[in-house]
Amino acid sequence: MNSDPCLLSATELRGLIAGKKISPVEIVSAVLARAEALQPELNCFITLCGDEAMTQARVAERGMMAGEPLGLLHGIPVTVKDIVNTEGVKTTFGAVPFKDNLPNEDAVAVARLRSQSAILIGKTTTPEFGSKCLTDSPLFGRTRNAWHAGRSSGGSSGGAAVAVASGIAPLAIATDGGGSTRIPAACNGVVGLKQSNGVIPHSQALDAFGNQTYVTPMTRTVADTALMMQAMAGEDACDPWSIGVPVPDFIGATAARGDLRGQRILYCLTPPGRPVSAEVAASFEASLDRLAGLGAELEEFSGDGFDIEPIWRAINHTVWRTRFAKLAAEHKDQLSEAFLKQLALATEVSGVDYQEAMFARTALFRRVQSLLARGHFLAMPTLTRTALPIEQDLFGTIEIDGAHFDSVRPHWFPWTMLFNMTGHPAISLPSGFGRDGLPIGLQLVGRFRADAELLRVSALFEASSDLLSRWPE
Repeated sequence: MNSDPCLLSATELRGLIAGKKISPVEIVSAVLARAEALQPELNCFITLCGDEAMTQARVAERGMMAGEPLGLLHGIPVTVKDIVNTEGVKTTFGAVPFKDNLPNEDAVAVARLRSQSAILIGKTTTPEFGSKCLTDSPLFGRTRNAWHAGRSSGGSSGGAAVAVASGIAPLAIATDGGGSTRIPAACNGVVGLKQSNGVIPHSQALDAFGNQTYVTPMTRTVADTALMMQAMAGEDACDPWSIGVPVPDFIGATAARGDLRGQRILYCLTPPGRPVSAEVAASFEASLDRLAGLGAELEEFSGDGFDIEPIWRAINHTVWRTRFAKLAAEHKDQLSEAFLKQLALATEVSGVDYQEAMFARTALFRRVQSLLARGHFLAMPTLTRTALPIEQDLFGTIEIDGAHFDSVRPHWFPWTMLFNMTGHPAISLPSGFGRDGLPIGLQLVGRFRADAELLRVSALFEASSDLLSRWPE
C-alpha cells in the first residue's frame, strides 16, 4: 500500500484509521501541505481552512485513540465547492460581490458529512454561481486541468475535480445543474455522479419543485463515491423530492462482486449532427467491449430527438435571470462578460417559452423511461473531446478533430444536460486517455432512483482496467 496518505482512497484511509495505523492529524497535515504546494499552479481553491482543519484532526485523533465510535468518514479530508454553504467558512459563489459572504449554517449535504466526522480542508473554485462549463472568474482567475496546465479543468465544479485528481483530498462536494460534476470529472479523470432527483436533499434550491440542480459527490474511486452517498443520502424536510426515498446499501453495492450477465445496456455515441472526436469514439467502443466482456448485452439506441440544449437553456437561464437580474444591475462592473451574456439571453425567453420547455422536460423523462424499460442502463461518452484549452471562451467556437463548431454546450457535452432535466442517475467514469495524455470519460445512466445499481455496474467497469494506477505528474 502507498505510504503517501494523499495517494490513498478514502476507503483505504477509513480502514487504516479504524485500525489505528494512521492518524487523522497525519492525513490532514499531508493534504494541507499538498494543497499549499499545488495551489499556485492549479488554482483550485478559493479558501483553505488549515487551522480549523488541524483542530478538527486533533479532535478526531483523540476520539480514535480513546476507542470512541467512529463516524463513517472519521478524520477523512473533504473539500466543498464554493457554491455550497458552509457555516462559518466563506461561500463566495465564485463572484466578487459575494467575496466576504459568511453563511450561518451548513447545507444539508455538508452537515451530514461533518456529522460523520469528515474534515473540511477548503472551498473549491467555481465560475460565478456555477454558470458555465469552464472554471474561471474575476474573483480568482482560472483553474487549470490536473493533467495539463494548458487545458481547462472543465466546470463548473472544476476546482473539486482538480483537487481530487491531484491527490489533495479524496472526497469533494460538487454541484451539477447541466453536467457541472460530470464534465470536470471527465476532464480530470475522476468519478462524478449526478444522483437521482431527491436522493441527496438540496437545501439551497429556491424552486424545490422545478429544480434541476444537484449537490453531488466527486471522488477518485466508485467505492469512495458510495461512501459519500451513504453519508449524504436520506430524506430531509427541506426537499420534497427526498421525502420517502429509502437509503440503500451504497457501500455494499460497490464491492465489485459478480458480473453483468442478464443486464442490457443501450448505447449511443452522439445525437445526429453532433460531432465526436475519433479518439473519444474509439475509447467509447473499447468501453463497450469492456462492458460486454463483463457479460452485458449491448443494444444501440437512436439519438434522434435528444438535441435538448435549447430546452435546458430556456429553463436554466430563466432561473438565472430571476435570481441575478438585480445583482447584475447593481454590480455589472464586478461580473464577467460571459455571465452577463447568459443573463441577457434569458430576456428572449417568454413565459410561454418557459412552460413549453417544462412540457418538453416531462416528455424527455417519459422517453428516457421507455428506453430504460427496454434496457437496464444507458451508455454514451461524457464529452465529445478531451479538455478544452485553458483560454476557451464559452461563447467562442469549439474545435474537434480540426473542425470548428459555433457553440460549446451542445457540441462538447450533448448528453449531460438531459439527465438533469429527467432526474435519472448519471455517472462519469474514467475510461481511457487521448493522444494528448488527457482523460476521457464514459457516462452511464441508471433507472430512476436505482443509484445503488448504477454504482455496482460502475464499480465492475472500474475494476476491469488499471486506470487508477495513473496519476497526473
